[in-house]
Amino acid sequence: MLDEGKVQAVGLSEVSVEQIVAARKVVPISTVQNLYNVTNRQSEAVLEYCAGEGIGFIPWFPVAAGSLARSGGPLDALANKNGITVGQLSLAWLLRRSPVLLPIPGTSKVAHVEENCAAAAVTLDDETFDALDALRD
Repeated sequence: MLDEGKVQAVGLSEVSVEQIVAARKVVPISTVQNLYNVTNRQSEAVLEYCAGEGIGFIPWFPVAAGSLARSGGPLDALANKNGITVGQLSLAWLLRRSPVLLPIPGTSKVAHVEENCAAAAVTLDDETFDALDALRD
């Protein structure tokens, strides 16, 4: 398909660094989509590799969940302190975390799309960013 010009590059999903390296021997890789958010960083090494190689990283399930995001939890407290929602806080952290990150949160409601898009206008101060960076679920 490469030789026929039908494919220029491919995207991979739920892969390790080793799998990306192996795939790149066969075809250019444009993006990687793995589970990643402020409370689940199991793909940290993959994100770092992608950043170093200029490969786009699309985190699926980009809005934080779990015990850290519960009402009254650390994410809720930081979101309230900044006057934003937990979702906006989570997305703003991702957007600042790496220039290769492209979060695409899913939703079925226009209001939720608008809320998520507003995260792009949120500027996290260093203290908030560092507090989020230090969290692990």
